[in-house]
Amino acid sequence: MIHVEVAFALPDEQKIIDLQVPQGTTVYDAAVLSGITDHFEGLELTGTPMGIFGKAVKKPQEEKMVQGQRVEIYRPLTIDPKVARANRAAKASGKAKQAKQAD
Repeated sequence: MIHVEVAFALPDEQKIIDLQVPQGTTVYDAAVLSGITDHFEGLELTGTPMGIFGKAVKKPQEEKMVQGQRVEIYRPLTIDPKVARANRAAKASGKAKQAKQAD
């Protein structure tokens, strides 16, 4: 048996579950075995992106876990990262202009 963790977070709630799994358990199977779907209504593991310590796993149903790893279950993006960066840049630019005008 090996010790692993499974994590999922919403903006207002997060859960990290410690568990022991058999050697050779896949990322996906560890998520299922953790019972994390019992804590988050509507969380569906099939087809949901997953990673290990912030690095995406392309095939969670094939990638095997090793001692001490943490499975992270990712939420779908609500906004394209490029759009989010552009919005932040525009907001920062607007604040800079306001500060200059106040001087």
